[in-house]
Amino acid sequence: MPRLPLFRLGSTAQQAPLPQLISAAPSIALDRLAVGVDNLRYDVAISARFIETARAHITRLIARHGELEGLLAAEAPARAEGPSWMRNAVAQTTRPPAEKGDFKSALAELHLAALNRAKKEENISVDLLARLAVTKFLRFEMSQQFGHLVERGRLLLKNYDGVRQEKSIEYRERMATFQVRKKIILRKTGQDLFETIREIEKETLARTRRSLFGDADGRESGAALGSYGLFVNRLVFSDDGRDDYLCAEHYVMLGHWDRDQDRYPRLQDVVWGFIRSLYGEDTSTETIDAWLCAPENARALVGTGTPDDSTPEGLAQQERLAKWVRVLEDNEVIEYVIAAYHAVPLLSEYAPRINPQQLKNALISRAECDRVERMIQEHGKLSPSNLYAAVGKVASCRGAERSKLAARFLLDFSQYHRDLRRLETLNATLDSVNLAQSDKVRELSRMNGTLYEFLLPAEQQQQPEEERVLRHVVLKADVRDSTRLTRTLMDKGMNPASYFSLNFYDPVNKLLSKYAAQKVFLEGDAIILAILERAGEPELAVSHACVLAREIIEIVRGYNQLMQRSKMPGLELGIGITLQETAPLYLLDGERQIMISEALNESDRLSSCNKRARKIMESQAGPFHVYVFESGDKGANPEDSIVSFNLGGIRMNEAAFQKLEQEISLTPLNVKLPASLASSEKGEYRLFSGTVPVDRDIFHKIVVRVSRVPRINTEDFSVQGWTERTYYEVCTDPAIYAALEKKKGAKA
Repeated sequence: MPRLPLFRLGSTAQQAPLPQLISAAPSIALDRLAVGVDNLRYDVAISARFIETARAHITRLIARHGELEGLLAAEAPARAEGPSWMRNAVAQTTRPPAEKGDFKSALAELHLAALNRAKKEENISVDLLARLAVTKFLRFEMSQQFGHLVERGRLLLKNYDGVRQEKSIEYRERMATFQVRKKIILRKTGQDLFETIREIEKETLARTRRSLFGDADGRESGAALGSYGLFVNRLVFSDDGRDDYLCAEHYVMLGHWDRDQDRYPRLQDVVWGFIRSLYGEDTSTETIDAWLCAPENARALVGTGTPDDSTPEGLAQQERLAKWVRVLEDNEVIEYVIAAYHAVPLLSEYAPRINPQQLKNALISRAECDRVERMIQEHGKLSPSNLYAAVGKVASCRGAERSKLAARFLLDFSQYHRDLRRLETLNATLDSVNLAQSDKVRELSRMNGTLYEFLLPAEQQQQPEEERVLRHVVLKADVRDSTRLTRTLMDKGMNPASYFSLNFYDPVNKLLSKYAAQKVFLEGDAIILAILERAGEPELAVSHACVLAREIIEIVRGYNQLMQRSKMPGLELGIGITLQETAPLYLLDGERQIMISEALNESDRLSSCNKRARKIMESQAGPFHVYVFESGDKGANPEDSIVSFNLGGIRMNEAAFQKLEQEISLTPLNVKLPASLASSEKGEYRLFSGTVPVDRDIFHKIVVRVSRVPRINTEDFSVQGWTERTYYEVCTDPAIYAALEKKKGAKA
């Protein structure tokens, strides 16, 4: 941190420079996390057991603070009535008191499991996401369970109407009081939840986090580790951090009304002006804001209100404190500050019958004091004596006591400012968390690998995690001239649907389980299959796709031979195989899963066949059934200039070939093909052979051809040169495999 300019106050302060202040702007960053299905938020699913335990605990807290425990006990005889959620809520509320500790242990177990997962994935953002999700859930459930209790009370009162008049009146008054005190009840419930969170943070989580990730200093995860202060914040379960009781008990009670001199924005300007008077008027707002987020800076500036004047630093603090008191007096807020502290003891006696702000203002305003005095007298059971005593204490606060309260105020205001900024940062980040509550959203997000599930250890054992999908292979088998074929069949009085089903779709379906393939899409003239490769499984997705494609070609070839004997048209296929090094994405159409993958489009291109290329190449293709050319036309786009021929062949992309080399051993193959076959090859090529294990004792041979892409004249397909591009074919011609077996037999 750069050194600050050394401004000085008076002759005494010349011996002690201004303290260097600490910057502590709150922030939270979620790095290396996958966004959910809406591409905006992170999808999170929380343990069902924890949710049940937390709901029961929150319900009990609200009932206790709302003084409804006796009323809810009267509900027990009628617990069989009402919707299921209400019957469950009744059971939760009437559990034995010994089970109230379940929430703390469940919360600790859930966070420890999230920490261990973050360590396993080497990403502390995973744990931060779990903390955010739990915070958002608890906040939501507080208001949700309050509403449920109101509904339960309404139904209970309905059951007592006209039966027991005295009990009905009593219960109605208690429910009315319960609803009026909603803000107070939820504040107390939130503070109970906060205390539990703070306890497990002190007892378990902080030490475990340091053990797994170390300290913040000198580590890349330092910023993330510093974000945990956002969750240990008394304002975390408040609506906007402006609760009078909360501020009075733990910070300082500030004004809310427009006429109040001690509203937060105005006092913030007063504090900023004081700091600028010390460190220079050009000190930026962002810098001062970050300084105020570190309460220890207030202690460094003005001390505790009783500075040690035996040291230069103590004398400097004394002068700065005196200046701070003058700033408060000049801005006419010192009386409000003093009244805010003396009003705290009055809250337990007079509030909530009298608004806390009225009590505070009554200590410094004669008119407001008279109004409050009348309200006390109207109540009858209250005495104004403590109010009068507090008025006297505020009026007589002078000298050292005033300075001490001014120093305390700067510290309390800084703590409040820090926690308010933390709350604002937390609220903004919570918007990026989606608690996936519907089964459809959870399933869709889980399929896409974007659902973060945080479970209790017992649930993790019962529900073992499915192995993560690492990559996937898409195979598209495209039928050539399906329109012409359909018309021919119909002209012959035949059913095209049964023809395609018997000769193509049904035989292919029988192969799927053998290769762990799944059907992605089926249309009139094509079938698209996918093989998913998961962590922990044998990595043979590409080689299995190659063997599957060969079997499809051979099946169709066999059926075509039968069709020719019957003088019926045969099927002509082109197959494309594409590897994508990521898991596929999915969307749901009702109950049907629809895969989204770039491999789908690429496999479509690889299986296609140019009509002009077919017209020229069909008679001279030879033993190879896949050719790729580049048009020699000048000015053509390199991608648009590609001309493909695929008739009864299997073409794979480069990524699939490279993966195939990793999966099995590919051996260069030198075989002598028959002259009538070899002479038709346009250009040089290389052949590789390999053996693919399909089952424990089942192996299949494959031959892969690698060839360069020639540049041709599209008029006659004459070769004009060679490009640096290559294409890859899984050979399907029986002559090639016959030559391979012949060579193998010769060696034997």
